[in-house]
Amino acid sequence: MNTSVQSDSPAAAVVTSRTSDRTVGRGTRSRPAPANEGRSLVKYVGRTVVWAFTVINVFLLFWLVSASFKTPRELNEGPLSLPRFLFEEGRPFRNWATAWQVSGFKSAFGNTVIVVFVSSLLILAIGAPAAYALSRAKVRWARPMTGYFVLGMGVPFQTLVIPLSVAMSKVSFAGGTLNNSLTGLIIVYTALSLPFTIYLLTGFFASLPDELEEAAAMDGATGLRTFVGVMLPLARGGLLTAFIINAIGLWNETLLAVVLVRDDSKYTMARELWAFYGTMQYNSDYGALLAGVALLVLPMFILYLVLARYIIGGLTLGSGK
Repeated sequence: MNTSVQSDSPAAAVVTSRTSDRTVGRGTRSRPAPANEGRSLVKYVGRTVVWAFTVINVFLLFWLVSASFKTPRELNEGPLSLPRFLFEEGRPFRNWATAWQVSGFKSAFGNTVIVVFVSSLLILAIGAPAAYALSRAKVRWARPMTGYFVLGMGVPFQTLVIPLSVAMSKVSFAGGTLNNSLTGLIIVYTALSLPFTIYLLTGFFASLPDELEEAAAMDGATGLRTFVGVMLPLARGGLLTAFIINAIGLWNETLLAVVLVRDDSKYTMARELWAFYGTMQYNSDYGALLAGVALLVLPMFILYLVLARYIIGGLTLGSGK
């Protein structure tokens, strides 16, 4: 019985083909296309820039916190060294206590929490219905109106400071005027933050499926009930993202607070830090000044670390449609 396989048989051809494929795979390597090489280079440069930016910011934050525990002498002699004198004296938080009690950060912190929290809620209360109407309304003016709100993002609010101050000084409120009041500051913050918020939330509501509204309409739900009971809960990721972004921005806002608020008892954290800076320049107590900067920066930094995944998830969710 002949068990040999002829060289021109189909089996032999298959064996030969597989052997040649393995030989080619071992001996040669596929080269990426020129377009892929360009994208790889851009990706590498982009990652390098992002990591360099991250390292610089982390270093600056570390230096800020470290310097807030130093005496003025330590800051002059070794600005990059670790703090030592206040820890040896047993008073490591002396600068923080000075910034919190002497400068007035204690009352300013409460004012800032009220202004930021109320403003952020008002922004969502007004921006969410507007964004829902612009994204789901089947009318001609919806798209042009959305573009109108986007144009509002391009107006520098610095150009509006003087007109706002003059207008608010002429509006009577609670025995005074809206100028130099927390209520006026809340109104201004809400109005100036609406364009970005409406633009952001429009993408979230537009990404929701139309079948949800159709099902709610078949069940006899009104437009308001559909918005509150169906669409709004599904857009909670976008609402949380908008709330956090607005809260961080308003917490650190300085120019409007400096121009519109003049009473010490109504200072926000950023406004109080501005006044504290002028005081510490004469005392040369830069350790306490840096502690005041840390008191302003760290709360929002911690908030961002805790809720970062919600912010990133919310921003990517809104780009689905």
